Amino acid sequence: MKTLKLIQSDSYLRPYASAIEGRYNYALQREKELTNGVKLSDWANGHMYYGLHKVGKKWIIREWAPNATAIYLVGDCNGWQKDEAYRLQPVENGVWEATFAEKMLKHEQLYKLLVEWQGGCGERIPSYARRVVQDPVTKLFAAQVWAPAEQAKGDKAIRRKAKRRKAGEPLFIYECHIGMSSEEEKVNSYDEFRRDVLPRIAKLGYNCLQIMAIQEHPYYGSFGYHVSNFFAVSSRCGTPEELKRLIADAHAYGMDVIMDIVHSHAVKNELEGLGNFDGTPYQYFHDGARREHPAWDSLCFDYGKTEVLHFLLSNCKFWMEEYDFDGFRFDGVTSMIYKSHGLGEDFVDYSCYYNLNQDGDAICYLTLANKLIHEVKKNAISIAEDMSGMPGLACPIKDGGMGFDYRLAMGIPDFWIKYIKEVRDEDWKAGHIFYEMTNRRQDEKTISYAESHDQALVGDKTIIFRLCDADMYWHFEKGHSTYMVDRGIALHKMIRLITASTINGGYLNFMGNEFGHPEWIDFPRQGNGWSHKYARRQWSLVDNENYFFSCLNLFDEKMVHLLREHLAPVKDKKYGVHLPWDEKLWDNEGDQVMAFQRGDLVFVFNWNGMKSFEGYGFPVTAGKYKVVLNTDAKEFAGFGLSDDTVEHFTMPDEGYLGKEKGWLRLYLPARSAVVLQKID
Repeated sequence: MKTLKLIQSDSYLRPYASAIEGRYNYALQREKELTNGVKLSDWANGHMYYGLHKVGKKWIIREWAPNATAIYLVGDCNGWQKDEAYRLQPVENGVWEATFAEKMLKHEQLYKLLVEWQGGCGERIPSYARRVVQDPVTKLFAAQVWAPAEQAKGDKAIRRKAKRRKAGEPLFIYECHIGMSSEEEKVNSYDEFRRDVLPRIAKLGYNCLQIMAIQEHPYYGSFGYHVSNFFAVSSRCGTPEELKRLIADAHAYGMDVIMDIVHSHAVKNELEGLGNFDGTPYQYFHDGARREHPAWDSLCFDYGKTEVLHFLLSNCKFWMEEYDFDGFRFDGVTSMIYKSHGLGEDFVDYSCYYNLNQDGDAICYLTLANKLIHEVKKNAISIAEDMSGMPGLACPIKDGGMGFDYRLAMGIPDFWIKYIKEVRDEDWKAGHIFYEMTNRRQDEKTISYAESHDQALVGDKTIIFRLCDADMYWHFEKGHSTYMVDRGIALHKMIRLITASTINGGYLNFMGNEFGHPEWIDFPRQGNGWSHKYARRQWSLVDNENYFFSCLNLFDEKMVHLLREHLAPVKDKKYGVHLPWDEKLWDNEGDQVMAFQRGDLVFVFNWNGMKSFEGYGFPVTAGKYKVVLNTDAKEFAGFGLSDDTVEHFTMPDEGYLGKEKGWLRLYLPARSAVVLQKID
């Protein structure tokens, strides 16, 4: 076979060519075996066959349970008693089926399956259930018959001609959790989020909404990562129709909407989830030692099983077609692709990716999932959460990659935590910071971020909390700041600006972090008296003009809009469509000053906390420049030490004759950054 482009582009991968080609060929072979010649997206229709469906004047229910000896539907319809009228019959290949008259089931009735097997039985929630609710008294979960007459539509008041993101344009992702999005100490709803929070996100300029905790999960405090019902919308936040309206309105604002999908593991629960569904521990999961995740207290899918592939691939298609999601952020990819789940691995060189510790079936599943996603929606978005740095993860399948559009740049938030904790301000190296922001494979797009929800959880700290500490509580009011607060605000803006301005694919922010939301995230649990105090967002802080939160929010808005406007994609033969490269213009370790150019913008950072520089010069393309963003502006809680209305002209230098270069000289206040645009 012709050498795959992934191998051609990286000489260090050539010793592992056979492994890469093997993975590629295995995915092709597996797809052929599964689909028998039809499109993958036409094969992955499990959600249209299994589960409970209203067909004309009848109800049809199907379930895959190969070890079952008998299955009954029990619920409100028959007093939760075993009833022959509600018995399912075996069909073939472990599939069970029943047809009921229309009057035998009604909208909003609760039901389960009573599954019997040799030596035991148990009540189970159907694997393809689309609506699962929890009893407020008993706390037990059950499936719910869901066949509403109403059709979900967006709010006509905001419906307008929205400009949707074009292929190649950078993603600016607003990561959110619906439940904790209210200021009230409660679980927020899809409708309330749509009404109260979505307009805030649209104003900030983000063009992509990433929603967490959509799939139903029995324990709210799991943040949505211990999924029990893969096809069911979390009922804590409302109905399926309410989620559909939220997504429709987000689209009307010009946003893509992606889902944080969890296919890396499943909750161990038997009454709510898939564990021991038909009396066997291995129906969906590995048997033996590989069944349980050693760190997550959850179950690990067996991606080598055809039925599991059908289930998970159908799940991807379901969320895109039924709810109009534009793609997914795949959780726990590292855990999926390594038999060790990445635990205790250092990934110090390329051999770590091809040492037989990889799960070939999991890699195959992710490859097929990416192919399916882009068959369903050509411009779909897929993002991999991987901390190992697996080469080719975000390369096209045809080139030998796994087909993700982006990978999370997980090293960047780790870098910022380490830098803030361990390195004195005086020792911050501008060039090193720039290197860490831009150290990536040019042939794979990444999503950069300074912090996500991970850094906001109890046991960790947000950037603003690390920088300001307790002073946030007492000195965040305008006119009452301290050195700690002034320093924290300045670095918060600079850190986010250099992270966002050096992206090669996209930028991510977690809900509230843009304005420096105080405190951590702690979901209701026994240890905190089941309190919602720290599982909410205090929007009143950002709405109060007397606090610095409003200034940080305004800075984020200006930054996002500026970068979206100016980081227009370009195209070349080698890398195809990509964002303009970062060109380093200046790096002085002693001064802690650096500058780089991107497109028509010049970014200048003075990380020095003690020194301001007057008439500081560095070479740029000759011409006239204007200031378009300054972290030190008073409106952003800075000191306003520069006159940003002044236009700046380059000074000629004989050393740059013929190179169309000149010296740009600026006043650079301590601990500030400025962005200039070439206008002539």
